[in-house]
Amino acid sequence: MKLIKSGLMTAVAFASFTQAHAADFSVSVEIPKLDVAEYHKPYVAVWIEDNRNQVVSNLAVWYDVDMRNAEGEKWLKDMRQWWRRSGRSLEMPVDGVSGATYGPGAHDLEFTVGESPLADLQPGDYRLRVEAAREVGGRELINIPFSWPQSSEVTFEEQGSSELGAIELTIKP
Repeated sequence: MKLIKSGLMTAVAFASFTQAHAADFSVSVEIPKLDVAEYHKPYVAVWIEDNRNQVVSNLAVWYDVDMRNAEGEKWLKDMRQWWRRSGRSLEMPVDGVSGATYGPGAHDLEFTVGESPLADLQPGDYRLRVEAAREVGGRELINIPFSWPQSSEVTFEEQGSSELGAIELTIKP
């Protein structure tokens, strides 16, 4: 009986440790609360580009997935940079990438290195790009340059000025 309990305790401790240390690459996207007469949640795209402006990985695309007849997809092109580089070649929705829009607040994305969508991330210089567009609103694009891999934990931050708030990228080796 003691051996079974000990084995179970070890398994639970290992699972807890693995879950606590699984997020090697995390992004926090803040959507600011805007004081406007007609507020619409923004469409947001989060992706990684290499130093040749080629999309390496789409991390998230938030849009109005509940519109009738997939009409929300026609407004994805308002995120111009993402659309030109990647969006127009995708068939939406993309499993594990696309989802509903979010309202004001900080929204966290966590990824494990070596697993999709970071499975093919090779050593080199990259840019995390976050683009937002809002109906009856504006458009904003944030770039965060980073090198891969990192030798120690590092956090990069950029501050939006209109459609995006604080954008934070944390990489753990």
